[in-house]
Amino acid sequence: MSLRFVIVAGPPSSGKTSVMLHAIAHLKKDRIAVAVCKIDCLETADDRRYRQLDIPVAIGLSDYLCPDHFYAVNLEEVWDWAIDQGAEVVVVETAGLCHRCAPAVDGCLTLCVIDNLVGLETPKKIGPMLSTADIIAITKGDMVSQAEKEVFRDAVETVNPRARVIHVNGLSGQGTLALKRAILATPPMEKITGQALRYAMPAATCSYCAGETIVGASFQMGNIKKIDFGEVDPCCGK
Repeated sequence: MSLRFVIVAGPPSSGKTSVMLHAIAHLKKDRIAVAVCKIDCLETADDRRYRQLDIPVAIGLSDYLCPDHFYAVNLEEVWDWAIDQGAEVVVVETAGLCHRCAPAVDGCLTLCVIDNLVGLETPKKIGPMLSTADIIAITKGDMVSQAEKEVFRDAVETVNPRARVIHVNGLSGQGTLALKRAILATPPMEKITGQALRYAMPAATCSYCAGETIVGASFQMGNIKKIDFGEVDPCCGK
């Protein structure tokens, strides 16, 4: 059975759930069966919002694990669950808590949601979560001027010139019809097993990953990366 696999990521409070609620409502009007899996760290209430659409919803809480790695090792299970639900489209909304997040997968439609209020430098900081996305949805445009919207969009397009950029209003749903059309234009996949991540996940194999809580070099082992302070000028300390 084939399935359209949609991955949604973005910084916290950027409007990911609000945007997808409107997009899924459009899909339901076309009688498209949708299932949603929300991946977060410790707690989420977004499942209650999705359930209001009367669709199958699953939750994955990574707890003490990196949500990126938790997400990646559960993609097959999400696929199988969505097939069991009879879904034609599965939406995986993953926690965008780390600017190093790299959730995009070949064959899947990847959406990055970012809002106009985060600052002009933020698109450069977000990393592969934005730079490997197929679509970038910019929210909260009603809270800035037209000039600010255009400058911010230019900053986004500089980081990812290949992506389609859509201005979306998470409250009214304006712009989400274009997102629905993009989802339906995505070719269905026959399986997710064997598909490749578009960017490597963050490395996380140090002593603190294994439960160490004491600060100090003698307590550190594994994949450790230290700051390079460069040469220090003895006169001014720079």
